[in-house]
Amino acid sequence: MFVAVLFVLVSAAQLKSPEEFLGYKVGTRYTPHYKLVNYFNHIAANAPSMMKLQQYGETNEDRPLLLAFVSSADNIKNLEQVRMNNIRLANLARDRAAAIEENAPAIVWLSYNVHGNEASSSEVAIELLHQLVSGNDARVARWLEQVVVIIDPCLNPDGRERYVQWYNQQTGKRPQADPQSREHDEPWPGGRTNHYYFDLNRDWAWQTQPETKQRVRLYHQWMPSIHGDYHEQYPESPYYFAPAAEPFHEAITDWQRRFQFSIGKNHAKYFDANGWLYFTREYFDLFYPSYGDTYPIFNGSIGMTFEQAGHGLAGRAIALRSGDTLTLADRIAHHLATSLSTIEVVASNSKKVNEEFRQYFDDSRKNGSGAYASYIISGANQRKIADLLSLLRDNQINWGYVKSGTALKGYNYFTGKEEAYSTQALDIVVHTQQPKANLVRVLFEPLSKLSDSATYDITAWALPYAYGIQAYAVKEKIAAAPLAIDPPVFPELKSEYAYLLAYNAFRDGRMLAALLSEGFRVRITEKDIVYEGKKFSKGTLVVLRKENESRMDKLRSVLMRHSANVTPVQTGFMDSGLDFGSDKLRFIRSPRVAILSGEETYAENMGEIWHLFDQELDYQVSLLNSQSIGRFNLSNYDVLIVPEGQYKFISDKEISADIKTWVRQGGRLVVLGQAVAQMASSEWGIKLKKQDAEKQDEKSTGEYADLRKYENRDRDQLSQYIPGAIYRVELDNSHPLCFGYGSAYYTLKQNGNLIEFMKDGWNVGVIKKEKQVSGFVGNKLKEQLKDGTVLAVQPMGRGTIVYFADNPLFRSFWQNGKLLFVNSVFLAGQ
Repeated sequence: MFVAVLFVLVSAAQLKSPEEFLGYKVGTRYTPHYKLVNYFNHIAANAPSMMKLQQYGETNEDRPLLLAFVSSADNIKNLEQVRMNNIRLANLARDRAAAIEENAPAIVWLSYNVHGNEASSSEVAIELLHQLVSGNDARVARWLEQVVVIIDPCLNPDGRERYVQWYNQQTGKRPQADPQSREHDEPWPGGRTNHYYFDLNRDWAWQTQPETKQRVRLYHQWMPSIHGDYHEQYPESPYYFAPAAEPFHEAITDWQRRFQFSIGKNHAKYFDANGWLYFTREYFDLFYPSYGDTYPIFNGSIGMTFEQAGHGLAGRAIALRSGDTLTLADRIAHHLATSLSTIEVVASNSKKVNEEFRQYFDDSRKNGSGAYASYIISGANQRKIADLLSLLRDNQINWGYVKSGTALKGYNYFTGKEEAYSTQALDIVVHTQQPKANLVRVLFEPLSKLSDSATYDITAWALPYAYGIQAYAVKEKIAAAPLAIDPPVFPELKSEYAYLLAYNAFRDGRMLAALLSEGFRVRITEKDIVYEGKKFSKGTLVVLRKENESRMDKLRSVLMRHSANVTPVQTGFMDSGLDFGSDKLRFIRSPRVAILSGEETYAENMGEIWHLFDQELDYQVSLLNSQSIGRFNLSNYDVLIVPEGQYKFISDKEISADIKTWVRQGGRLVVLGQAVAQMASSEWGIKLKKQDAEKQDEKSTGEYADLRKYENRDRDQLSQYIPGAIYRVELDNSHPLCFGYGSAYYTLKQNGNLIEFMKDGWNVGVIKKEKQVSGFVGNKLKEQLKDGTVLAVQPMGRGTIVYFADNPLFRSFWQNGKLLFVNSVFLAGQ
C-alpha cells in the first residue's frame, strides 16, 4: 500500500497544469488540436492509475479523435469489468451474465466542441481533465469512486481547427472586444461543421460522417447513463442548461424528465452563488432523435445540452449590449462549473442512476414502446433493404426475417391506412420488445405526437419514407423466423451480347457512376423490355459487349464491387419492348460536373452535394466560387449544380444570359431549394405558386381581426412555419429523372415553395391535394401546399434545367432522394 500511495504522489508531482504544459493560461488564447492531444497524452503518461486514453478514430483531415476515461484508481484498474457490468445492466451483453448494481460506478460521458466554432468547449475539457486527476480536491476524489467520467475533448477537430487557425490569424496580442472588428466576422463556411460541412450534432442517429460513426460505435460499447453535450450560442444569450423545453418526445420516461430537474437545480446553485445568468426550459427541445441530447436519451441515458454565450462571434472577448464584456475565460468557467456539477449530482445519486438505467432497459425488453409492437419492412427491393439494415446495425437495433405468408393487419406507410397484408419472402421484422425499444419507436413510428409545435428541428423522419421502402406498423408482435439465405452467385461474364443491370436503388446509382468513371459505355432503356419472359423496367442499364471490348476484363470486378443485379443476354432481339438497336436505348455520356461553392451558397447543402460525389459516388467534380461565375468558361462543364443559397448572378441579366446560352448549347443546370425560389422571382421561365396566406391576410373576419398580442408574436408565426414535414409526391416515372422509382416519392418539405405547373416543361414530381403524410405544418401554409410541382425539368434549346424545390440530400440521411439527384446529373436531359 505504501508503494502504491508513493507512486500516486510521485505521478501527481510530475503532472503539469495546463498553463505549465502549454505555456499560457487557458482562456487567454485558443489551443490548437495538436496541443490538446499532447496535453491529454501527458496526463495519460503521468497519471495512469486515474486515467486511460483511447484514440477511437480520425477525422477526414486525419486528426485524432480521443476519449479520456477518468475515475478512481480501483475503477481504472477494473475498467473493462466496469464497462461490461454497465452493458449487462442494459441487457446488451452477449454473455448474459448477471449485472452487479451494488457499488457499481455510474458512467458519465461529456462531449465537447461538436460545433467547431463554439470553441471554448475544448478548453474546458483541458481544465476539467486536470482538475479531476490533480488530487487537489477531496470532493472530486469521492466523486470518482462513484463515477467513471468519459471525456471527448473535441468531437469536431477539423471544424474547430478551421476556426482556431482563422481566429489566430485575425487577432493581435490583445483581443479587440469591438463586435465590428474582423476577429468577430468569421468567413464562409465557418468552423461549425466538419470537413464536408456537415453539422455533426444532427448526425448521431444517421452516422453519415466518420467522426460520428467511429464515436457512436464506442458509445454503444459503454452506454453511459448520463451524457452532456457542450455548445455555445450567440453572445447575448447567457447560459442554458436542462431541464429542456417542450416538445418532449413521448418516448422520454418520467425518470429522464425528473432527473434533468435535479441536475439543473444543482447547476443553478453554483450559478446563483456567482451571480451568473442562465435560463432553462426555453428553445432547446427533445424531439428530433439525432442530437447529442436526444440520441443518448433514446438509448437510455439522461441526455442534456449545455449552451454558453459565445459562438464564433465572440473571439476572446466581445462587448455586450449591457456594457459588460464576455471573455473566453468567462465561457470556460461557466462550462467547467456545469461539468463538475453534473459529475457531482451523478456521484451523489449513482445507485439510483444505475437502478433507473437498468429499469429502462428491462421495461424496453419486456414491454416495448409505443402503439406498435412490430414494424414489417418489405424485402422486395434488397438493394434498399441493405442500406436500411446497415443503419440498424450501426444503431445496434435487432431485426429478423418474418415467415413468408404470415397474415397481418397494420398501418400501411404508403397509403396511410390500416390494411391487411401477407408477408413475402425476405420481408424483415423489427420488434419494439428489445433493449433499443424507444429508439426503434422513434425511428419507425409513422406519426409522432408533438406536445408543442414550436420545435427546433424537423418533425418527421420515419425510416420507411426516408428509405422509400414499403412497410407496415403492426400492433401485435410478429415472430421472426430463421431463414437460410444462399450467398448470391455472381455470373461469369463470357461472350454474351450484352448485360442488363437493374437500376432501382441508390447503390445502382453508385454503380453507374463507377462504370462511367472507368470509361465504360453505358446505355439506358427508355421503355420496359421483356427478355426470356422476364420484365426489365424502363431505366434498366445496358452494357453492350461490342462497345466495351477493351474493358471487358474490368467489367466483372466493377459490377461485383457494387453487388450489381446482372442479367447476361445473348441477343439484342427482345421478347417485347425495344430492341438494342433502337434509338430509345439512350447512350449515357459521362458528364463533367461543377458545383457552385462559396459565400453565396448554404454551406451545409453544398457539403451534402460535395460529399455525395466525393465519398459516395467517387466521381470527380470541380468546386467553383459562385461570386466568380461570370468569368468562368462554362463550356468546360456539362452539368452545373446550384446548391441552396442566395446568388447575385440569378438576377444579373448579363451573367444570366451567358448561363442560359450555355444551357441552350447543351448544358444542364441543377438547382436546389431556395435557389429555385430565387430563379422563380427572376426571368428564368418558372414561377412559384402564390401563397394563399397573402390572400387570407387581405380578408377580415371582424373589425378586431388584426389586433394581436405582442407576447404571442412568436407563436403567431407558426401558422406559416414548416420545420420539416413529409409529403407524398406523385411521380411521372416515365421521365429519366424518375427512373428507378415507382409512382410516388416522399419528400422532406422544409419550405412553402411549390412551382406552378409548367406548360413548356415537365412536371415530374407534383404534390396533389391532401398529401401531407407526417410532421408539423402551420395551418395557413398547409392550405398552400397542394397542387404544385416540386420536381421539374425545363428544356432550353439543347439543354435542360432541373429544379428541386426540396433538398433530396438532406443531411445525407434522406436515402431515397439520392437516386433522384444522381438521375438529375447523369440521366435527365441526356
